[in-house]
Amino acid sequence: MIDKHLWQGRIDDEDGELGLRFHQKVQSIEEAETTGVMLIGYACDEGVMRNKGRIGAKNAPSAIRKMLANLPWHHNNLNLFDAGDISCHDNNLAHAQERLAALVQNALVNHHFPVVLGGGHDVAWGSFQGLANHYAKGEIRTPPRIGIINFDAHFDLRTPSGSSLNGSSGTPFSQIAEYCQTHAWPFHYACIGVSRASNTHALFNKAETLNVLTIEDIACQPDHFSEISETLAAFMADLDALYLTIDLDVFPASIAPGVSAPATHGVDYALVERLIRLICNASDEHGNRKLKLADIAELNPLFDIDNHTARLAARLVWTITRSLSEPPRHIAKGVMR
Repeated sequence: MIDKHLWQGRIDDEDGELGLRFHQKVQSIEEAETTGVMLIGYACDEGVMRNKGRIGAKNAPSAIRKMLANLPWHHNNLNLFDAGDISCHDNNLAHAQERLAALVQNALVNHHFPVVLGGGHDVAWGSFQGLANHYAKGEIRTPPRIGIINFDAHFDLRTPSGSSLNGSSGTPFSQIAEYCQTHAWPFHYACIGVSRASNTHALFNKAETLNVLTIEDIACQPDHFSEISETLAAFMADLDALYLTIDLDVFPASIAPGVSAPATHGVDYALVERLIRLICNASDEHGNRKLKLADIAELNPLFDIDNHTARLAARLVWTITRSLSEPPRHIAKGVMR
């Protein structure tokens, strides 16, 4: 059942259906009789602690739901479900990620669109495993060509200590790269907004070795939108599926103070939102939307100011959900049509 203490907001009965808000549309996943957007909470900051960051991200899913609840519903022909939270009380990060993967996979099997609310960026390893387990069944070409698009100040390509079971919020894409290598799958990873001042030379070298599409924060300027969008469209063009992950520390600390590692430079929100809509609307030649999964990471309510970062996270969820209610557009030769 959904938590009614979180899903509360204004009610404008005089406006009928046109006055509805998220808290009036959300349903428990147990009530689902059709498909829709499925919210999954990842209430875990074990990975942040292992990465020597500021803990508190386990409180993020509830904070995002509270800010999302009162936003107006402009998402025609969509249903909204809340599947509750995955928690990590026993320090067993790998188990929490496995449980998240199972929920994501189940959502995809039942034709829902999962939006995961994190939590540390170790959420990405759980999210990806759910997507990979789904496509391992061979529903698309073998091996599947899955593209990961990460808006982040950090590559999160650190190598886990000892084994993949010792991952952290700094290792998810290294774990994904290892998975792809083990299964002979191609590794397609784009990191947008990465800060050279926040990543070591070793991490930049690793990204180059893995052929990561890297767009630094200093290059993410509004007047570079066309160039960035064309680069991103070329990256997406030949992929079967897309996974979008957004680390809130990609934004300047002035608008996203409530994160584990606040950004000095950051990327303008308006630019990120335009690129997200591009990603959400991408389709293949058959008109099938390529984006299959999205998550939000690294909100830390303990360090937030007047819920600025939580509101930002909610706006991102709103934007993604809104985009899913619009018809997708085909990408051909790296150009959106």
